[in-house]
Amino acid sequence: MPSDNCHLDMDIDEKLRERGRKLLENPEALCNMVRRIALEAGEIVMKYYEEIDGLEVDTKHDDSPVTLADRETENFIQMSLEQLTPGVPMIGEEAIALGKRPKIEKDGYFWIVDPLDGTKEFIKGGEDFTVNIALVKDAVPVLGVVYAPAKGELYAGHGEGTAIRWAEDSDQEKSISVRPPPKGGLVVVASKSHGDARRLEKFLDQFKVEKLVKYGSSLKICVIAAGKADIYPRFGPTCEWDTAAADAVLRAAGGMITDTNGEALKYGGADPKWLNPEFIACSFEWFSAEE
Repeated sequence: MPSDNCHLDMDIDEKLRERGRKLLENPEALCNMVRRIALEAGEIVMKYYEEIDGLEVDTKHDDSPVTLADRETENFIQMSLEQLTPGVPMIGEEAIALGKRPKIEKDGYFWIVDPLDGTKEFIKGGEDFTVNIALVKDAVPVLGVVYAPAKGELYAGHGEGTAIRWAEDSDQEKSISVRPPPKGGLVVVASKSHGDARRLEKFLDQFKVEKLVKYGSSLKICVIAAGKADIYPRFGPTCEWDTAAADAVLRAAGGMITDTNGEALKYGGADPKWLNPEFIACSFEWFSAEE
């Protein structure tokens, strides 16, 4: 016969799952909790950032760098999300690199996390690196938090019209949204470390361009959400955890990320390596402008 303690454990587990289900139905409250997790994760990242000169850097099978900061931060985020929404699986960049792929339901929820997006920037001592946490439902990112701890900036969104930017120096947050395409020309965002300059130039021939600015990590997408830039064409490989959180923020701010055919990005590991198609992050329907 099951012991009383066994029944008690089952009751506790069910209460936790019920709390998680209620949170999933209250995205504003859930987003606030995820923001706190991202801030605490950022503290872990910054602990290593302050000792960057002595930090050991490994290389993953795809030749991308990984550090103890990546791994410790992902472990913390996973434990935190498991407490928040028990039973909702988490796809983490470092876990996938180690061959750990949890089962996700085709039409269900799952978390997707990049604990340290922009590791190359982090290793160089730059500031354009972020903690990315996204909740996906039915292949759509419905909640996203992007925290840049070295810059003291946090971006979040959990549905249309909910995008915000929080600044650590003022401890103030404000609503953000994309801007209409400026008459003077677009501000184009490009990567600091990746990309195909020739293809980018060819693609941009169809638009009036004012200037090109470079950022690292998912901040390239967040600056469009904040109305500081207009378009980010990405011709080259990225993974779903690189974009999901910022995609949710951009959607909440009125923008979009599509593939090169104008179809919204979908999430769920259709590609075995969790690769995205090449994409365009934009404040407007760029594919309509092209026609």
